[in-house]
Amino acid sequence: MTGRTRRRPSAAQLRREASKNSAASGMEGGRFRPLSASQTAEIIDGAYELLETTGFSEAPDFVKNHICEAGGEVREGRLLFPRELVEPLIASAPSGFVLCGREEKHDLDLSGHRVHLGTGGAAPMVIDVDTGEYRRSTLKDLYDAARLVDSLQHVHFLSRPLVAGDMPDEETLDVNTAYACLAGTTKHVATSASNASTARAVADLCFEIAGSPELFVQRPFLSFNVNHVTPPMRMSGDAMEVLLVAAERGIPAHCNVFSQVGASTPVNFGASIAQTLAEALAGMVFSWVVNPEAKVLCGPKPMIVDLRTGAMSGGGGEQALIMAAAAQVARELGLPNVSIAGASDSKIPDIQSGSEKALAVVLSAQAGSNLVTQACGMHAGLMGVSFESYLLDNDMLGSVMSSLRPLDTDDMQLEDIHFAVTEGTGHFLGDEATLVRMNSDFVYPDIADRTDFQSWEERNRPQQIDLARNEVKRRLIQDPLQLIPSAVDQQIRAKFDIRLGL
Repeated sequence: MTGRTRRRPSAAQLRREASKNSAASGMEGGRFRPLSASQTAEIIDGAYELLETTGFSEAPDFVKNHICEAGGEVREGRLLFPRELVEPLIASAPSGFVLCGREEKHDLDLSGHRVHLGTGGAAPMVIDVDTGEYRRSTLKDLYDAARLVDSLQHVHFLSRPLVAGDMPDEETLDVNTAYACLAGTTKHVATSASNASTARAVADLCFEIAGSPELFVQRPFLSFNVNHVTPPMRMSGDAMEVLLVAAERGIPAHCNVFSQVGASTPVNFGASIAQTLAEALAGMVFSWVVNPEAKVLCGPKPMIVDLRTGAMSGGGGEQALIMAAAAQVARELGLPNVSIAGASDSKIPDIQSGSEKALAVVLSAQAGSNLVTQACGMHAGLMGVSFESYLLDNDMLGSVMSSLRPLDTDDMQLEDIHFAVTEGTGHFLGDEATLVRMNSDFVYPDIADRTDFQSWEERNRPQQIDLARNEVKRRLIQDPLQLIPSAVDQQIRAKFDIRLGL
C-alpha cells in the first residue's frame, strides 16, 4: 500500500490464534430461541402450577417425608410441591457446575450455554461390525464403545450407550456397566442404577478408583442418569431411591423425564414441555432438599411419537424443535440441562441417519443445551448402536461444534486486501495469518471425503461406511490402554464381581 506500512499480526496474536480450537467442547450456544419470552414464561408458570396443584402419585414415603418437612403437602394421595418451596430452591441453585473427567482436559463446564456432545441410549442391540447384522449387545461391546469414544475428538462424554445383555442380575449389570465404561475412557461417564443398593455399589466402585469418597466428590467423574418419573406425573420408587443415594454421596444426577408427546403428555408442544419440566423439577427439588449442594441436571425430554403407529420418531423436525425448546426453557431458569438429539429412526448408517442426527443435534446445540446425549452412534429409535456411526458421526459433531463459533470481525486488516490485489501476489494462501488460522478456525473431517473426483476414482470409489468400518477394526485391534491402575483394579476385582476380562 503506497505510503503506508502493511500491518502484520504480532507473534502474540499468532500464538493466540493458533491456540484456538473452533470445535472445542464447551463452545457457547443459545443463539437459537424457538420460543418467545412470553411463551417461555407461560411454560414455566404452567410447570409451577402442575407441581403445586396436580402433584405426583405413587410417591414413596421417604420422598413424602422429605418434601413435606420442607413445605410440601400430600392431598388425596398426591404429593404437591408449592411454589414457595420450588422457586427459592431454583433461584439459589448453581447456574452451572463441572462434570469432571478423570483427566482435566475432559472436564465439562455446564455454565451458561456451553455445549457438550456425547453418547447415550441404553440400546439392547448392536450392529455387528463383522456381519452387519443386529445382535444382542454384551459387556465387551460396551467396553469397545467406550474405547472408541475415548479416541474421538468431538464426542465429549460417554453416557452408557448400550445394555450388557449377558449380565445375570441388576447389581452385576450396574457395577459391570460402570466398570466397563470407566475402563474404556477417561472422559466423563454417565450411567444408571436400578435401585438404591446398586447405586451404592456403583458409588463404592467410583470411590475405589478415585482413592476415597472425598476425592471423588472433589472431582466427580461419573454421574447417574435417573428416570425418576413415569409420565404422566407418577414417581418411580426405585429411581427416587437412586436420587437419594446420589444426593447423599455427592454423585451428580441427571433428572431425566422421557415423555411421549400425544401419548403420555398432551399433543400441544407447550403443554408437553410444561408437564415434562414439572416432572424433571420434582426430582431436582427432592435432591436439593436432601442435600442443598447436590449437583443435578434438568432433563425434560419430550419425545415425538408417530401418531399413526405409536412408535417413537426421533428423527423428525418436530423432535429437533421441541427438544431445543425444552433446553431453552431450562436455561431460562438458569439450570444446567441435558437433552436428547440424534436418536435416528434409520436402521443403518445412511443418508437418513446423517440428516436426522445433524438436524436434531445442531438445533439442541444452537439452543444452548449443556449436554446433548444420543448425539452419535444410535439407530432404530434407540434400539441399536453402530460402531461405524461413531466414526462417521464424529465428523458431523465437529461441524456442529464449529457452527457455534462466534464470527470474528475484529482486526479485519483491510489494508491487506488492498496490498494483495495491488502490490502483492493477488491471493492470501501464503499469508502467515492464513497458515496459522487454517488449524484454529477450520475443522477437518477424519472420514468424510473432500478429495477431488479424480482422486476418488483412482482410489476405487471408497464408501464412507467401509472406511469407517476399517477404522473401527483398526482401533479396536490395538492393545487397550490400562486406564485403571493395576493395583486398584485388583482391589476392585476382589470386592466386586467384575465380568470383563482385560
